[in-house]
Amino acid sequence: MITDVRQISRDRRVALDRAHPGADYAALAWGMVAECGMCAAKAAVKAKQTAVSAGDAQMALALDAVLARPTDSPLIGGVKNARTMMVWSFFALGKDPVTELPVYDDGTVRIEVTADKYGVATTYDKDVLIYVLSLIQDKLNRGETPSRIVSFKAHDFFVRTGRSSGGSYYNALDESLRRLKSTTIRTNIEIDDTVGGQRGEVVAFSWIDSSRFRYTRGEDGKRVADTVVVALNEWLYSLAIRQCAMLTYRDDYFDLKPLARRLYEIARAHCGAQPYIRFNLEKLRLRVGSTMSTSDFKSRLMALSKGQRFPLLDYGYMVVDPRKLAGAIPGLPPGQSRAVRRTPVKSYMVLFFRKDASFVTALGNLSAVPIIDADGFPSSSDLD
Repeated sequence: MITDVRQISRDRRVALDRAHPGADYAALAWGMVAECGMCAAKAAVKAKQTAVSAGDAQMALALDAVLARPTDSPLIGGVKNARTMMVWSFFALGKDPVTELPVYDDGTVRIEVTADKYGVATTYDKDVLIYVLSLIQDKLNRGETPSRIVSFKAHDFFVRTGRSSGGSYYNALDESLRRLKSTTIRTNIEIDDTVGGQRGEVVAFSWIDSSRFRYTRGEDGKRVADTVVVALNEWLYSLAIRQCAMLTYRDDYFDLKPLARRLYEIARAHCGAQPYIRFNLEKLRLRVGSTMSTSDFKSRLMALSKGQRFPLLDYGYMVVDPRKLAGAIPGLPPGQSRAVRRTPVKSYMVLFFRKDASFVTALGNLSAVPIIDADGFPSSSDLD
């Protein structure tokens, strides 16, 4: 391959001179260099396409093999999820399609979520991942070695997640699989390594690498889902088998609305060994993944908890003005009235407490309640 003008031999120059009298050898040579370079680039692209095709073929064979064997469902144990998936926000709270979520960056953890025209995977799409991770945990509990390719009956999934088995739900499941495949996550969240310590890297992935949705046709011609096969991404699969920080959900979690689901997950992830935790309101909004203003978020929290002591199943919460509890406004001269100005909305706190804990005790000594500020990479220090 010609990569330099100097590589043109004397004989080649003679040939060029006969074919192109008075030609600029350098121009001709660089033209050949460019042509050869383009050929090399095309060859590289072709090789990459061939490798991708081979990888797709291997995945197709793996999915076929799983589809031919008995499914991993029904789920015998409890519904579980990786704590990392509960602490941080990766999913859209609304059903309306959005092609990206606000970037989360607290200085330690960074999460970017984007998607194509079908939109970012939603909180309801997340149910598929929760169910699959639960099936994997079931196998681990039985001493088996689970694969990242998991199969389940659509009916089993619907029953466990509180859905009906009508035609619209089959279509919704198909759409969920599409969004889980097309959503891209880029993050620096670390996963505990088996050799000790943590591996630090920025990774980009989709929730599932591939899926199969086998169905039959009813007498009316409509699709009736039978078996679903999902190949989890390696990052998500690692959460289940390496980190081993899996927490159990209440089955009626699936009855909650998206905002209440996120609040439940945050309370469940942090109120383990400790009965109370508190968040700054604005930091909680970011953790929840809400796109509302802080003021609107505060109003939604208060509306959700109105008339309910435990709106999050096993957990309750209170929106707290810390200055009123303290009886004074930090930074104001002694004797100056507390009513001089209102507490900035971003200064409010949200106190979470377990059902078996006394929130009155926590309010009496709020400063002693652990505050979740930016707790960095998830650990298992506060798990049950």
